[in-house]
Amino acid sequence: MTGGTLSGNKVRKLEFLFADAIDQGCKHVCTVGGIQSNHCRAVAVAARQLGLVPHLLLHTNATSPSDIGCDGNVLLNRMCGARMYIVPRPSPYITEMRPRQERLAEIIKQQTGESTYLIPVGGSNKEGLFGYISVFQELQTQGVLENFDDIVFTCGSGGTAAGLSIANYLTGSTLRCHGFVVCEDDVYFYNHIQETLEDVGLPHVNARDIVDIVTGYKGKGYSISADEELSFITDVSIQSGILLDPTYTGKAAFGMVQELSSNPGRFKGDRILFLHTGGVFGLFDGRMNSLLKTTYSETDNIKMWPVKTCDPS
Repeated sequence: MTGGTLSGNKVRKLEFLFADAIDQGCKHVCTVGGIQSNHCRAVAVAARQLGLVPHLLLHTNATSPSDIGCDGNVLLNRMCGARMYIVPRPSPYITEMRPRQERLAEIIKQQTGESTYLIPVGGSNKEGLFGYISVFQELQTQGVLENFDDIVFTCGSGGTAAGLSIANYLTGSTLRCHGFVVCEDDVYFYNHIQETLEDVGLPHVNARDIVDIVTGYKGKGYSISADEELSFITDVSIQSGILLDPTYTGKAAFGMVQELSSNPGRFKGDRILFLHTGGVFGLFDGRMNSLLKTTYSETDNIKMWPVKTCDPS
């Protein structure tokens, strides 16, 4: 529905953010994220489709441009001619990334006379919020409120969690929302959602009352995968043909399955909707390779058949 290169939850927010950018007459957009950020890739693609110039501030441990390859989302960033600026990792958004965005916008203005629209990490702000409020409206028309008890999703920047939980509250829905975090902690996301509630005129609503933020499944850290997580992703794809990614949906789905086994009372019922929020290009960054090539595994099914009369071996 959203197009191959724009896959994922971020395009939902960008529909509103880019409308705001165009309304303000901006010719450039600038956002931030990790080197394999799905959000940054979606910004780069959408910007080019709309005739705007994308600028991406990407944090990574790379020390020179030659360290940046052409894998995963970076390939698509390059294909779109995105201007990429490499920032040391870690770089907190408020204290380091946002000031860099603002400085870059000043430089672009001085050099071109053109304005730059600044998009926060994950597109998670008041404008982006409406992306997932509209998603909830779609879910209503599809009968989700009647056919499910719980909705589970990945929590990476907080925008999806805020949009779904606030929409769920406003409609009086009895669905229980669960956000499985892949970075930061529950306090960070509850604070983000609470700030969003205040921004949209709902300061009397407590974020902890409208969403369950689940911790304990980010594993070794953001965008770092454990073997059991990668094995889980592979098992899901073999059994269902559904592709999860190692940074976001894979960890959230893994966490959901673990919680269903160890803490089923966390969920309201047994009719659970897992909302796949994209990220498939993260599978192409190389971290799956060693697992998939494990000898005698179900994913190492390559046989040579060089001569017509021979059996494959």
